[in-house]
Amino acid sequence: MSYDVRAVRARFPALAAGFAHFDGPGGSQVPDTVAEAVARALTSPLANRGRNTAAERAADDIVVGARAAMADLLGADPAGIVFGRSMTQLTYDIARTLAATWAPGDEVVVTRLDHDANIRPWVHVAEAVGAVVRWADFDPACGELTPGHVAAELSDRTRLVAVTAASNLIGTRPDVPAIAALARRAGALTYVDGVHLTAHAPVDVAALGADFYVCSPYKFLGPHCGVLAADPALLATLHPQKLVPATDVVPERFELGTLPYELLAGTTAAVEFLAGLGGPAEGPRRERVLAGMAAVQAHEGPLRGRIEAALAQLPGIVVHSRAARRTPTLLVSFAGCDPQRAYRQLAERGVNAPASSFYALEASRRLGLGDGGALRIGLAPYTDDADVDRLLAGLRELTCR
Repeated sequence: MSYDVRAVRARFPALAAGFAHFDGPGGSQVPDTVAEAVARALTSPLANRGRNTAAERAADDIVVGARAAMADLLGADPAGIVFGRSMTQLTYDIARTLAATWAPGDEVVVTRLDHDANIRPWVHVAEAVGAVVRWADFDPACGELTPGHVAAELSDRTRLVAVTAASNLIGTRPDVPAIAALARRAGALTYVDGVHLTAHAPVDVAALGADFYVCSPYKFLGPHCGVLAADPALLATLHPQKLVPATDVVPERFELGTLPYELLAGTTAAVEFLAGLGGPAEGPRRERVLAGMAAVQAHEGPLRGRIEAALAQLPGIVVHSRAARRTPTLLVSFAGCDPQRAYRQLAERGVNAPASSFYALEASRRLGLGDGGALRIGLAPYTDDADVDRLLAGLRELTCR
């Protein structure tokens, strides 16, 4: 089955506005079925979860369905799927819970490649309990974070390694399985930020070796919420602060307050949409998801190649995305041109490619870009050749180059 990007685009109402969206890494557009699922949940009878009334059953079915959908997307156990307001909120909650078991002198490893949401929570809880933060560097020349960078920071006091599965700034995909194996040998847990990777590649949490894997549905065509996947047996060993009447059952013990049922309905719809991109509409959803995400990769790869080839021909442009394995996300800066100015000029042409450090502050500083960062070009399942044509025309005509 070939990838019909025209048919894919027809399912995204927002694209009718006529903009070329290269801002997907900050939040994707959503297909019609996701919006419909959210609206259907909000306009149907809903109540707190239960099995007695129709409204209770509707809420319960949405939650159970969303756990199953996310488990199929990530290759995880539905009983280990936790929902939260955002990846950041979930990470702070898990960090506080884990740090309650740490002692002064224990160590946590973070990387300079990561989004701040997988750095600052660990820094804050380490400071609170007297633990030591150790920083794994990456090579700014090529954008690579190697297992060796992490190994250099491990010790018998390491309690956790926090690492990204793909940089939201430059797209680098570290060797997470190798890093997780090193952490395991040191007796440490691995907390993986999968927000950026999940939008672009098939994911298997077990194969990655991640003890915790977090992602955000709004980066892969869904609504704004956060998802954590972990082994239910591991979650059962953790005791987060919660309200006394709240259930102590896993995974619900980690979900504070009533869940946003409409967002979970939309999350399930997003997974179903991805599962329909790569082949037949029948068969186990996990297999269809893997095929769908493989189709997304095959679609986005050549578009990235087109952009990279064109950028190599434009004077005064520096491409900071150079790792051997990376997502279709490019960070570029311009000689003698403020990236914010380039961002505005592209926006005037209907091309959305923002400029920032995108919360990957440590990475931006390490690349020599300071806190302002550079212009980020991100592809999505709905990006087509016409979008790329508009982007490249806009880059060629920047008046500040």
